[in-house]
Parts: sequence; C-alpha cells; structure tokens
Amino acid sequence: MKIENSHKGIKTVFVAKKTELKMKMKRTRRWWLFSYLLLPFMIFLVFVSCENSREESVKKSVEELKYTIFLKDDWYIQSSAKCKETGEIISTPAFNTEGWNKASVPTTVLAALVKNNIYKDIYFARNLEKIPKEQFQQSWWYRKEFSLKGVPSFSAVRLVFEGINYRANIWLNGQKAASAHDIIGSFRIFDLEITNFIHPGRNVLAVEVFPPKPGDFTIGFVGWNPAPPDKNMGLWREVKLRLSGTVSLNHPFVQSKVKLETLKQASLTITARLTNHSKRQVSGMVKGEIENIVFSQPYSLGSLEKKKIVFSPDQYKELRFQNPGLWWPHNLGTPHLYRLKLAVLVDGYDKTSDSREVTFGIREVSDYINEEGHRGYRINGKDVLIRGGGWVDDMLLADQDSKIEAQIKYVKHMNLNAVRLEGFWGSSHKLYDLADQYGILLMAGWSCQWEWKDYVGRPVDEFGGIQTPGDMDLVARSLRDQVVWLRNHPSIFVWVLGSDKLPRPKLEEKYYTHLDSIDTTRPRLASCKYHVSKISGATAVKMNGPYDYVPPIYWYIDKKNGGAFGFNTETGPGPQPPPLESLKRMIPGDRLWPINDIWDYHCGRNEFNTLDRYMRALEHRYGKPGNVEDFVRKAQAANYEAIRAMFEAFAVNKPNTTGIIQWMLNSAWPKMYWQLYDYYLIPNGAFYGTKTAFQPLNIIYNYGDYAIYIVNDTLLSYKNLNAEVRVYNFDSKEIFFKTIPVNIGENKSKKILDIPEKGLSLLYFIDLKLKNQEGKVVGDNFYWLSTKKDILDEKGTTWFYTPTKEFADFTGLVKLPEVTLDVKHRFETSNTKQLVHVTLKNPTDKIAFFIELKVVDKQSGRSILPIFWDDNYISLLPGEVKVISGRFSTKDAGGENPVFVFSGWNVKN
Repeated sequence: MKIENSHKGIKTVFVAKKTELKMKMKRTRRWWLFSYLLLPFMIFLVFVSCENSREESVKKSVEELKYTIFLKDDWYIQSSAKCKETGEIISTPAFNTEGWNKASVPTTVLAALVKNNIYKDIYFARNLEKIPKEQFQQSWWYRKEFSLKGVPSFSAVRLVFEGINYRANIWLNGQKAASAHDIIGSFRIFDLEITNFIHPGRNVLAVEVFPPKPGDFTIGFVGWNPAPPDKNMGLWREVKLRLSGTVSLNHPFVQSKVKLETLKQASLTITARLTNHSKRQVSGMVKGEIENIVFSQPYSLGSLEKKKIVFSPDQYKELRFQNPGLWWPHNLGTPHLYRLKLAVLVDGYDKTSDSREVTFGIREVSDYINEEGHRGYRINGKDVLIRGGGWVDDMLLADQDSKIEAQIKYVKHMNLNAVRLEGFWGSSHKLYDLADQYGILLMAGWSCQWEWKDYVGRPVDEFGGIQTPGDMDLVARSLRDQVVWLRNHPSIFVWVLGSDKLPRPKLEEKYYTHLDSIDTTRPRLASCKYHVSKISGATAVKMNGPYDYVPPIYWYIDKKNGGAFGFNTETGPGPQPPPLESLKRMIPGDRLWPINDIWDYHCGRNEFNTLDRYMRALEHRYGKPGNVEDFVRKAQAANYEAIRAMFEAFAVNKPNTTGIIQWMLNSAWPKMYWQLYDYYLIPNGAFYGTKTAFQPLNIIYNYGDYAIYIVNDTLLSYKNLNAEVRVYNFDSKEIFFKTIPVNIGENKSKKILDIPEKGLSLLYFIDLKLKNQEGKVVGDNFYWLSTKKDILDEKGTTWFYTPTKEFADFTGLVKLPEVTLDVKHRFETSNTKQLVHVTLKNPTDKIAFFIELKVVDKQSGRSILPIFWDDNYISLLPGEVKVISGRFSTKDAGGENPVFVFSGWNVKN
C-alpha cells in the first residue's frame, strides 16, 4: 500500500509490502489421480512452482519501505537578538512564535526574509547593499513542529541535516540533541540518532544556526557577484527524518564495469551499510531488485554493529548484464538509467526493516594523457571533448526545481555536454538527477573560495587557507560526505579536489584515503590549473584565462595561454550583456544610458567591476552606441561572434583539444558578465553562438588560417556529404561559390578548403552549408568578417586577458540597406507544450542581418521563458527561406495569448 500523509507540512511517504513464501501446491492437486504415471513431471512442476514463488516473494519484499519524513514546510525563523529564550524552551509546544517569519526548508535566512517581503526587489539597482548586514552577525533560530501521530511503529529514528551553514545547536522536545561544537561545516552531512528524544505524537525541533565567520570554509561566490548579506547562513539543504526497524540500510552504491571492446557486457557491484540499532543479535536477509533481476544475501549483526554488505558479480551472476543500456552524454548516445531497490528483512525474513531506492547508470569513466601532454576524458572507452559552462546557484540558494530543469534543458539545447560545479552546488539532488536524465556531464568539486585570502578571510599560502590538522580533517570529511551523497549519479565524471591551487599534500593524501574507500569509479583531479602534485603528478589541465574580452582570432592563434589546445577548465570572452528586457529589470529607466555606476554594480568584482575593456572593443569594432537600444543590438552580435569562435576553435583543433569550460554558464543574480543566458532565463547572443558552434555536424570558418573545416562530433561516420561555401561582399553580391564533396569519420575534424582573399570588400560575409546526400542541410554557419584584422597585443597579456591593439572593422553593418521580409508564423498547441513555427523569406537581393525571434506575453510584453528555438539571431541571403520553430510551455505563457515578434539590424518591421 502507499500512504501519503501531511502533518504540519510533513511529507510522509510509506510504502510497505509484506510477503510470505508459499508453495503453490494447488496446481499439483489437479493432477493427483495421474501422479503414479506423472510423478517425475509432478516433481518438476513442484520445483518450478517453488522457484516462481520464491522469486515473486523476493520481488515483493524489495518493494521499497521508504519511510522518510521531509521537514519542509511550516518552519518559523527569528533572530536570536529578538528571541532571548533558550533552545530548551523554544523546542517545547508551549512556546509562542508570534512575530516570527514563516519559512520552508531548505532556505537561507535572507531567502526567507525576502519571501516574507521584508526586503523587496533586492536585485534592482543597488538595493542589495541597502540590506543591513549587522542582523546576520548573530545566530538565528529555525523552529519546526511535526507530528508522528498515525505513523506506523518504528524502532529507530534519525534526524538528517544535509546542509547547515555554518554551525548549529539542535534541540528536540526540550532536550539538546547536538551541539555547535560538533555540528560544524557547510558541506558536512549530519545523521543524528534521536530515537530517545522523539515523541509518538507532537514534536518540536529548534535549530540555532550560527553564521560563518572569517576563516570558515563556507559557501561562496568568489568575485563573480556581491556576497549575500547573510553569507548564506541557514539550513541550506534538506532536513528529514529517517525511520526504520531494528536494522537500517544506508548508503547504497552501484559500481559498473563495462567491457569496452564490445560495449555488449557490463557487470555491477552493489554495496550498502547495515546498522543494528538494538543491543541484541539480529539476522536476516538483504534483497535487491533491478528491473526483472532479483538477488539476496543473508546477514548477521551483533549489538549496535555496523557492517558493509557487498553483492559482487563474481558471486551473483545475475549482476552480469548482456547488452546493457549504457549511460552516455547526450551528444554520443542515450543516457540510459536503471533503478535499484534494496530492502533489509528481519525476524524470519517476513518483516521489512528498511529499504532504499537508487537511480544509477551503467557507464565507465576514465582519463588519459594525449600525445601533447593534455588530460582528457573517456566515457565507455570513447574520447569526449568536454564542452560546458560554469554553474552557479541563485545568490540566495533559492533556485526552484523548475528553473534548474529549464537550465539543464538549455545546456542540452546549446549542444553543450558538461557543466562544471565550482563548489558542490544544489540544495538537493535535483540538479544532479536532471543531469543524469538529460545526459549532461558534471565536474563536481571544491571552489577557489578557500584558496584566496580575500574570500576565505584568513592568511593563505601556496596551497590556500586549509592549513591546520583540524582544518584538513573538517574539509576531508566534508568531501567524504559529498561524495557518498552524490556518487550514484552517472553524470559526475570527475571529483575536483582543488580549483586554482593544489590541496596541501597531507590534505590530498587524506582525500585519496577517503576516495579509495568510497569511490574508485571516477578519476580525481587535484586542481583545475596546471600544477605538479607530489601526490598525484601533473594535473595536465590549464586555467590561464582569458576572462575578459578577446576577439575571435585569439582562440586559434594563442599557443601559450587560453587558446584552443588541451583542457581549459575555465575561460571565456568576458562580458555578455543581456537583452534590453533584462536591463530594464535591473536598472532604473532614467539610468539606462549612458553606462554608469549601477551598470558597474551589476558587473563582476575586482578586475571585472566595469565594462571598460568590452566597450573599447565594441566601439572600435561595431561603432560607438548612440543609445541603450543600439548598445544591446551591437552587444548581442559581439556576444555571438566571440563565444562561437571560442567553442569552434576547440572543436576544430581536436584531438589536441580535450575540453573547454565557458566561464560562466549562468548567473546568481542579474548581471553583465559571464553568462550564456541571464538570471531571468533570457538567452543572449552567446547562447545561440554556442548552439551553432557545437552542431553535431558542423561546417566552420577558422579565423586563424582562413580555412573551412568540417567537424563531426558524433560516433558515426558520414559519407557523401556536400559542403557549400559562398562569399558575399558588403553589397550582397556573391563573389565566390564552391561545392566540396566530403566524407568524415567519427569524432573527427577535417580541413576542406582555403578561402581566397582576393576581391573582398572591407566588410564581407561567408555563408556555409553542409548537406547530406538527400540535399538536406545538416549543418550551417554565417560569418561577418573584415579584411582589417584583429591584432593581439601579446606582450600585454595578463592573467585575465590579452589586449587587442588593432580591431576588425564592422562599423559598416549599420549601413546595410533596409530590407522587408515575408514573415509568417503559426502557433501549435500539444498538451502543455506549445510551438511556434516561423517562416522567414528574404525576397530582396540584399542580406538580412542578425534577426532576433521572440515570443512575448500579450499583456505584459515580457518574453515567455524558457524557450527553445531551433536557431536565433539568424541572417538570410538574398532570396533565402528559413523555417524556424520554437518550443515553450503554455503554463509559462501565464494563460495569455503568446505573441510572436522579430527584429533585425536592417530589417523593417
């Protein structure tokens, strides 16, 4: 049966099935009169019947007895400055919470205050800095009442805190269950035995949370955005009760080994931890199920004993899979997932004491060093060019599940296959579950927050701020907790142990000791910057920038720093200002232009606190903007052009390139820097530049050698393709056309043509199309180029960028002749999904440049988001027709009629 109750916002899920082994002897009675003739056959039937009955019983007993109470809603919070009572009093039913703020956990203190409208529009203008920080310098109380009335009997109750920032005293029903001397660390997970504290009816939990202090190893945003005023203090991850019988089952883990030669066989090893919560000897059975496969193992536990149980493929042949569904990153295959159910039975095997379910993928990850000495990664034996972006949570750690899903879908839609988590982000498993589901690889590990004095708040050395034995024990145990919490996610392909610096050798040894005992299924990376560790050797990856604007040619010709070679673990062309709609949501109307201190406030920090370098390039290359509308138009073209070249260079140069992480993917708040889409989920030009750069089959212009390349990013080979190359002068006259037959192998890059540089106007265009043998376009690209080249000032290179001393000239784009397009569109609704189909026809003899497509809400005029266009920021050749579709959800339309709108540089509406 399945019971769902709600007690004071508690979500209770109880799934229980009791089974008994029964002999199905009734079948045999029908044949009793013939037994003297059919005795051997009858014996066989009885045997089969017993086996079927046993298998059915195993399956039923494995149905998860999951008795988890999520303490989510109906919390109340208050500052200890306003509440002078002790935890002994606050954690009793008689305590009055009048004047406290209601909250749902997970939540930081400031997130709860914002939700209660104590502070409004905190991201608009400079409102964030107006929030008083003094109120967050003392502890805050989190109080929650819950009832266990009606809950079936249990033998053991545990209280689990998956994330507390930073210290806490924990009180339950007037008793202190844990002290801030022990409950320390943002990334520790605390599993507290509270059986003796709990009441069968009403219970009161009170948690006194203390903020992080300078020198603590807390959550941080480095210099990407302002620090939240409360420093993210609070219960930032889930709080729950785990109930069980005498024996609990914990930390199930599925390890897979794939036969890489054929990919036709795989074997699984399954482990879990058993805990006897009683002082008597207990024996029973652990039973498992994966789809139609069942297996079991007896156990015996002494008084209060804990034991690891192992199901190995050597002993359990059913854990050897034939033709398994493998988990792949989405660009290489299907991310197949399986579900494991484990149950621990006691008392003659007829009583389920505890059970767990785990989603996992069958896949094998490895790393390698290529001929040039660069580290790369393989999934199921296949080289994978890692291409992704750096993730950051909402500044208040308040991301909704729907927003997380939209972002992971965006990652896949952009043809990226990876996300780097600099910090173990996520207030729950949701981010990781979605990465598993959509086939997105994750780099998970520590941030540089603890490596630099200004961020960690203590002196640092070459290894950062983690220095004392106590520091190292805390951080190593934190890593262990995070790895055990996350290790079943097939999307995670590497554990990152340091960001900008190496861990201290003694700390790295501690990391390895923990990882050797809890997860050997993934590579470890000591640092995301090139270092040579005494413990693990060369990292063989790089972090040499740039982080500010560089022109497209940089990625092809730079051979020393961030250019397209090796694995660049964080880099990018700097600012990516959002469209006008987002600017209006963060900047007052009277401050929208010219750029001013409010714009700067929404930039990065330190070296990245203005748009000066970006604006210098924009003005030289595209012309000085006359107003904010002109700025946005030029900025989106610059964003598109800059990011496309970066990603395409890493695609063109493989296998010398092994990975590229754009810094950053998303935004913790509304800002100008480092984002492929903004805080409101509006894609900017860089979003569709990225999508174009990583088409599965692509045709690319190389800014370094002025040649055309074909890139195949799939595990299939292609024959009888045709590449069509056209060059147009500024007057839209075609001056060059050639068709090149192409064959290309799997995961390859291939040069096919040098572009002749004769007869070109100052500003010219290249149109590239790749067609299959049926004539269908399978890859396309459109470039605007200048005979006046960008020239780098390589001697002026700093740690964060290489200056440009001469710029390409695209100022003529504003002089393109105006064109009128034939545009038709229609909306189509399917369940909760809605599509818009747009036909763009250019009936003129002039190029229509950089057309933006949008769907907006009829009433508000705001974009309906998230939206997934086949393509955007599109250019049309003379006489060309393109059909583009966009997908969005009708619920995101707010119940209003969606409206299609478009605009372009030289397009008349």
